[in-house]
Amino acid sequence: MKYVVFTDLDGTLIDHDTYSYKAARPALAALKKQDIPLVFCTSKTRAEIEVYVKELDSPHPFISENGGAIFIPRGYFDVEYDFTKTMGNYNVIELGTDYGTLRKVLEDIRNSVDFEIIGFGDMDDAGVSEDTGLDIGSAKLAKMREYDEAFRLGEGEDMEQAAEKLIELIRSHGLNYTRGGRYWHMIGDNDKGKAVMILIGMYRQQFGDVMTIGLGDSLNDLPMLQAVNIPVLVQKPGGKHDAAITDPTINKVEGIGPVGWNMAIRALWLKYGFT
Repeated sequence: MKYVVFTDLDGTLIDHDTYSYKAARPALAALKKQDIPLVFCTSKTRAEIEVYVKELDSPHPFISENGGAIFIPRGYFDVEYDFTKTMGNYNVIELGTDYGTLRKVLEDIRNSVDFEIIGFGDMDDAGVSEDTGLDIGSAKLAKMREYDEAFRLGEGEDMEQAAEKLIELIRSHGLNYTRGGRYWHMIGDNDKGKAVMILIGMYRQQFGDVMTIGLGDSLNDLPMLQAVNIPVLVQKPGGKHDAAITDPTINKVEGIGPVGWNMAIRALWLKYGFT
């Protein structure tokens, strides 16, 4: 049996506040030792993900910007597959909508409502750094968006009503949305689950019998979690699970972010004996 692990980054493999994956290092090392593919599936940009690819010496595919695109190292699969373009060492399968289109729609929506909407495209590097807690270099990478506009709404008592209006307007433009740990995201006809299913198909062509594991913490991870065999939801800061995820088939584990991630992988390792 071949195992493949799909994981969110922010708030899951890496800490929500410190952006550290230190607590998950034991499980990361165990996966690497057994050559179990670890596929990053995140709202982060390609430029951001490549930092973790380099740090963790990961040779595996990854999924950027909530399923906007799949980046597959050339020569990784022996099987043939269709892809949109090549970029550096990657064959890229594009599933999302061009960032420029998303920005235009967000600006059109903002001009038609009376509540505040602030997107990454409205902020400079320093603004994103202050808003996210990222250092300036990381904030610059976070702004290199291709398929997803991250944004937040202003504060106030009427934000629930504003959110309903916003969702209606996004859908009226033929687009979709999701919510992560910090931000709303405007996206096209893509999500993490669609991208994960494409990769699962490739892994099954390559290896035959495949068991898939998915780990996340927020609503934007739900499509990914519903696409895998063993879905795992870690706790958010404060020690609670995302209340918006009510699917009873999803395993809710103790432990916040990378602490829960490490515990979950170790427990699954003991149960299934990964090979």
